[in-house]
Amino acid sequence: MNVSRTVRHRVVASGLAAGLLVSAAACGSDDAGSGSGSGSDSTDVTIGIVELNLSNPFFGTLEKATEAAAKAKGWKVMKAEAKVPGDSATQVTAIENMIANKVKAIVLDPANPTALVDVVKKARDKGILVVTVNATLTPIEAADATFATDNTAAGKLIGQWAKATAPASPRIAMLDFDLSDGPAGGRHNGYLEGYGITGEDPKIAGSALTKGTVETGQSAMENLLSAHADINTVYTINEPVAHGAYTAIKNKGLEGKVSITSVDGACSGVQDVKDGIIGATAMQFPSKMGELAVAAADAFLKDGTKPKSGLNDSGTVLITDKPVDGIESQTSEWGLQNCWGGK
Repeated sequence: MNVSRTVRHRVVASGLAAGLLVSAAACGSDDAGSGSGSGSDSTDVTIGIVELNLSNPFFGTLEKATEAAAKAKGWKVMKAEAKVPGDSATQVTAIENMIANKVKAIVLDPANPTALVDVVKKARDKGILVVTVNATLTPIEAADATFATDNTAAGKLIGQWAKATAPASPRIAMLDFDLSDGPAGGRHNGYLEGYGITGEDPKIAGSALTKGTVETGQSAMENLLSAHADINTVYTINEPVAHGAYTAIKNKGLEGKVSITSVDGACSGVQDVKDGIIGATAMQFPSKMGELAVAAADAFLKDGTKPKSGLNDSGTVLITDKPVDGIESQTSEWGLQNCWGGK
């Protein structure tokens, strides 16, 4: 989502200019993979960064951290970002262009787990290191590595906290995003596991799909409360949805009677924890994802060493001002010192 978890944005190609921002001239005429073993401090190194819609601050934070880490090594950067919801066509076009310009590595936040597999294979066949951040391809081994939140673990954390703080007769609302999306599905399943229930458990009063926004969170919560006025526990895919759900709960006169959990760790979301709007949130670290990706590219360019295949967890910390014995957490004050996005 950075759904963050965040919303997964996809893009419709409207020509390369719509999705590709180039901050470096084309590389030299050497093959893309020829930089391996020559040292990553070479002034002719260019890497590609392919992100999602930057209107979501999670993706903006991730892109900036990746670019800053690359430029700190003296590398040039080609960037492409999704501009509008849709499919992954613009990302495919951007990667094709990066291959043609002989980048040495690509850091990709995929808009779709399967639609980019073929173009990623094309890049890797040219000797280009391709790592994904925030989300995975399907299969995950289609990229050289993934640096992301373990979203199942994040969901499990908030599920455990929700169960430990739940009322005697919990009535749960699940405010999701498209569950075919990797982060969304991972968080959903992790929450159920942490709470110790299945999706068919009668404790679940109802569920709804959102678009990961404040507005859709509010409308989904309003509809669920109309049908199930006894809801007292709410899982949300991300903090914007949590904030929207809180507005619906407050408007219904139920403020203080419903506990909300979420995932993200944005500064606005952590402030909501401090203000008592969100009971607990699982903080992710988008900057670390980008920095780890660049470190992997650096090692590859130095001697050809590739990162560990599969998911490389960038970490998760539970943020709450209502700690529970046996569940490690940090306070909202700590969270505000370590959050991402605008405060």
